[in-house]
This record gives sequence, C-alpha cells and structure tokens, in this order.
Amino acid sequence: MNVFDFAMKMETDAETYYKQLAAQTNVEGIKNIFLDLAADEHKHFQIFEAMKARTAATSMEDSKALDNARNAFAAMLAKKPQAGSIKGDLQAYEHAMKMEAQGARVYEEALAKETNPEVQNLLKRVIAEEQKHFNIIRNVYDFVNAPNEYLEWAEFSNLEEFRNFGRDVGA
Repeated sequence: MNVFDFAMKMETDAETYYKQLAAQTNVEGIKNIFLDLAADEHKHFQIFEAMKARTAATSMEDSKALDNARNAFAAMLAKKPQAGSIKGDLQAYEHAMKMEAQGARVYEEALAKETNPEVQNLLKRVIAEEQKHFNIIRNVYDFVNAPNEYLEWAEFSNLEEFRNFGRDVGA
C-alpha cells in the first residue's frame, strides 16, 4: 500500500469515526463539532486522492472547524447543560486524539520525503489541520470530563478553571 492509499484509508476511517461520535451524542454543539471534523477528513481524502492521481490542486480551502468549535463551546457554556445530558465515551475521544496525532506523524514523514513544493505545501496544511483537530478533540474531552475533575473540599475547588473553558479553544 502506498502512502496515498494509506492516507486515504486513514481519512476515510476518521470521517466514519467522527460521524459515529456525532450520532452518539445528544448535545447539538458537540454533534456539530464532530460533523465539521468529518467534513474536514473528507476534504483531506479528496486532496490525497488528487495527489495520487497527480492532479493535486495547489490550494486547499481553510477549515471552519476551529471557529465553529469556539462558537459551539461558547453556546454550550451559555446554556450550561446538565452533566447528565453530556454523555460521552471518554475512551472514544482519547482514540480520536490518537488518530489525529498518528495522522499528523504519517503526513510529517511523507513531507520529509516529498520533493514537489506544491505537494509539500498541501501536506503542511493538512498537518496543521490535523493538529487543530487534535486540539478540538482535546477540548471536547476536557469539556465532557469536567464534572469528573473536582475536589471534594470547596477551598481546593478548580471550578473557576472550567468557567473560562472554551475561550482558548485551539490555542
């Protein structure tokens, strides 16, 4: 399997996975974040498909996932959903973070071997998006896991940390 076939398989698997995560949540903001990530993964698939066919475009549309995630976190924080309404499989989010990190590493290896400057630029942009996706998933993980992260005594409470959560998404 060549690098393009491998990359296209990774992107297809990631798209499918994000769609599954979107279907499993009943929180609209988190669902939309996963659907945006799935759309980005589909876009990456198309880029690698074009590279394989040697018809790679010299440009790639900017992802809107990061801006949409910021807006979704702001809306969720304003609504203050009940802890019971945010159901999430933390292991699924951890798996998604591992997928994004692995994808970035694979593309960095491909970048090191690539000699075409246009393809190098596209790989750099895909790597940057995969890193943003990792940060978005990390913030979803932290948001969903927040109710589990507290201390019993009020004098040692870290609740202030979560009141400002989401304002620095992707930072």
